[in-house]
Amino acid sequence: MPEAVVVTCSDRAAAGTYDDRSGPVLEAALTSWGFVVRRVVVPDGPPVGEALRAAIASGADVVLTTGGTGVSATDVTPEQTMPLIDCEIPGIAEALRAAGVAKGVPTAVLSRGVAGLSGRCLIVNLPGSSGAVRDALAVLEPVVAHVVSQVSGGDHPRTDHEGSGHTDAGHSGPDHPGADR
Repeated sequence: MPEAVVVTCSDRAAAGTYDDRSGPVLEAALTSWGFVVRRVVVPDGPPVGEALRAAIASGADVVLTTGGTGVSATDVTPEQTMPLIDCEIPGIAEALRAAGVAKGVPTAVLSRGVAGLSGRCLIVNLPGSSGAVRDALAVLEPVVAHVVSQVSGGDHPRTDHEGSGHTDAGHSGPDHPGADR
C-alpha cells in the first residue's frame, strides 16, 4: 500500500493549546484513498523542514502539509518545502487557490502553498483551515493516485480529454519533467 504523511504545521497545535482539526480530515481522506497514513504535528519554522525530510527519508509516497501557508511572519511552510522540491508542479497549487475562490473565499489567493516532487514523493502544502482542506481534497483526489503511479513508472491513460481535443500522447518523452525519474 502507498504511504502518506500528514504534517500539521502550527505553533498552537504543537503546544497543545489548539486542537488540530485539519490533520484528521486529511488522514481520513488519504486512508479512504488506500494510503497507510502517519500524522505528525510540528511548530512552524525549521521543524516543518525536519518533518518533511523525515517523511521523504522514510519512503513516503505523499506528504500533505496543513498550515503555515499564509502571509504572517510565522507562515513559512512554503519556504521550508521549496528547497526539497526537485520538480515543481505549480498547477496543483494554482488549482487549490482557484477552488477556494470558486467557493466564494477571495482570501484563498493569499495561500502561498507549493506542490512538487522530492524524488518520488509528492509534497503539497495546504492551508490550515479545515474548510480549505476539505475544498482541497476535491482537487487532490483525482490527481494524487495518478502522480504516485507516474513517478513509479506507470503509463499515462491514452484517452482524449472530454471535448478538449487534448490527448496525453507525447507527455512521457525525454523532455517531460520527471521522465527520467
